[in-house]
Amino acid sequence: MGARLSRRRLPADPPIALDALPPELLVQVLSHVPPRALVTRCRPVCRAWRDVVDGPTVWLLQLARDRSAEGRALYAVAQRCPPNSEDKKEFPLCALARYCLRAPLGRNLIFNSCGEQGFRGWEVEHGGNGWAVEKNLILVPGAPSQTCFVTSFESLIHLECDVRFPLADPTGSRGWCFKRQLVDLVMEGVWQELLDSSQIEICVADWWGARENCGCIYRLRVRLLDMYENEVVKFSASPNPVLQWTERGCRQRHSLDSQLRQDTIFWLLSSWLYPQRLEQGQVSHVFTNFGKGIRYVSFEQYGRDTRSWVGRYGALVTHSSVRVRIRLS
Repeated sequence: MGARLSRRRLPADPPIALDALPPELLVQVLSHVPPRALVTRCRPVCRAWRDVVDGPTVWLLQLARDRSAEGRALYAVAQRCPPNSEDKKEFPLCALARYCLRAPLGRNLIFNSCGEQGFRGWEVEHGGNGWAVEKNLILVPGAPSQTCFVTSFESLIHLECDVRFPLADPTGSRGWCFKRQLVDLVMEGVWQELLDSSQIEICVADWWGARENCGCIYRLRVRLLDMYENEVVKFSASPNPVLQWTERGCRQRHSLDSQLRQDTIFWLLSSWLYPQRLEQGQVSHVFTNFGKGIRYVSFEQYGRDTRSWVGRYGALVTHSSVRVRIRLS
């Protein structure tokens, strides 16, 4: 008869502690950890792990795993235009870590775009009876909230006061309802070298509307600013005023800037509502080849009614957006 097999278990290999791994293997392991956990859970463990998280390699490995067309294009740009060192006081995390945490490409960088949180995130100057937030009269597709900002009449008492509406002065809209949001692209996760690479496009859009029983005027100005908030490039849209009891229809407006090759599309859609009809439209623009040094986007809206009625019968604005995308071609 054959010998019986021993039932004794072979001694198990002792577990390998992560801190005993060679640095190159530690980077590979940590690169599979989700970005937020990598920063909040792994970085405080020890100095070696902190150095890995603060370095670019672990984040480049995460970028390399995105095999979409946008992901491949971004990874190529990140290798060609890596972020330089930054002020640690202003930016505690490295630029690639901010990008992976914030995921800015394709995301709307305007905060509180529909007024779902009141006026949080906006610098507001009130004309007439001031701004208000109301529910949408018709559905705005893709909006995170079906609410909108509503403007009032032109405040004549402020027309001779230069300091009351300092931001509105350049458009000749002093006394109107005005609001602005300043988007810091670097803080949102787009590192400066990526912005300067000429591979980035900045897409802006704004929905606006008017009640049929009261005309209104709407204006949009979007400015790209440098780190000192000096204007570098701007886009302005001044659609024709919507007149009282206007006829239903569809209008299209194109404008071309020879320097920026900007193409502006404006259209109006109308539908019957109770007790009044609403005119609704969208203004959009894409900034390309805007040069180096851009850091901020100043998104500025102006509106008023044409009848000077007490209350809020002016332009309605909602679903404002600033989106950054990588250029594939």
